[in-house]
Amino acid sequence: MSSSAAPVNLVSVNTAPDRAKKVIGAVIENVKDKYNIVHAGNTTTIEGVKPLLESIQPPPGILFCASMWTPEQQEEIQTIARETIPGIKTHGIPTGLQVQVGPDGIVKYLMERIDDIMAQE
Repeated sequence: MSSSAAPVNLVSVNTAPDRAKKVIGAVIENVKDKYNIVHAGNTTTIEGVKPLLESIQPPPGILFCASMWTPEQQEEIQTIARETIPGIKTHGIPTGLQVQVGPDGIVKYLMERIDDIMAQE
């Protein structure tokens, strides 16, 4: 896939929006030769997921859940995303990973998985 492809909007669900911007920005920078991804927005609440998704045009193609959410909350967030935008790619970062490995560890974690995330059907 060439980076001249249309950009894919990515949204995050993270209670620390500045950290989300930094981490996702680093991932986007690392994959820019392969994928054209734009961090199009973040919501800090589960209730904000649907309105955020509906407010972005073109609709987001990817949603990341940050690691501060429990597995149940991540499942709820991803279900809302899939119901709002059929076909959206979603990924929940394992609960507590940020605390264990820090922002650089999250970037590394996402870098190891970005191809699989982008290949989701």
